Amino acid sequence: MSEHSKTSSRLVLVLMMSAVAMQPSTQAWAGAATGAATEWTQLANNAQLIELLKSSGLHVDNQITQISQLAEQILNQLKIYENMLQNTARLPDHIWGQVESDLNRLRDIVAQGKSISFSMGNADDILQQRFKSYADLETKLPNGETHASSYQNWSDTNRATIASTLRAASLTADQFDSEETTMSSLRSMSETSDGQMKALQVGHEIAAQQIAQMQKLRGLVSQQMTMVGTWLQSKQTDKDLAQRRREEFFNATAPATSGGDKMKVEW
Repeated sequence: MSEHSKTSSRLVLVLMMSAVAMQPSTQAWAGAATGAATEWTQLANNAQLIELLKSSGLHVDNQITQISQLAEQILNQLKIYENMLQNTARLPDHIWGQVESDLNRLRDIVAQGKSISFSMGNADDILQQRFKSYADLETKLPNGETHASSYQNWSDTNRATIASTLRAASLTADQFDSEETTMSSLRSMSETSDGQMKALQVGHEIAAQQIAQMQKLRGLVSQQMTMVGTWLQSKQTDKDLAQRRREEFFNATAPATSGGDKMKVEW
């Protein structure tokens, strides 16, 4: 792989996603993403910004893969709980405690996807502000959208889909936003067999949705990675061309200064 490709890959491997690590809670994800965005905007010059992007140590695609795999694990576990509930009047408390844990992890997954979309969209905004050539390249995207607006649309759609699913169990998206309200809702639903089944079905549906949504998010990240790689390559090509021209100028042979007519003073 060429050095140019390596440089593009390092930048694109997260585009400032050192903030996006697998964290155990929503607050950790949201705080990390917001903190990174603040750090990018406070950088004094463009060179510092590029260096920060290059030094990012995480790979967004890997993170999305991990989230998808976790969602699949939760989905499979919820199926087991549903089968158990069909053979008993109500899941015992120690089993329901596991259900609550899995559903809370599912809530974290939703927050993680949101943090990734926020962070990548913020990266896009900053690159547009700092580099005219990047902003010009974004104008070629279809429907006049930017990557930042695409991430926002993804986030809005994901929330709306989850809200629709929650309504089937008489819950709201706001109740799913925090661990405290989520656990409170689950405890209330655990009191009856019907409530437990509704909670399991809602969790099952949301887990399936997140697997599909992570695939869409991966597609958005891939598009952005490709464009940023193209942009970096064009910038490097311009730098190489300018360097070559400087070298040609300073290494050029000086023109001869002899052989012409001598200047004479005539009176």
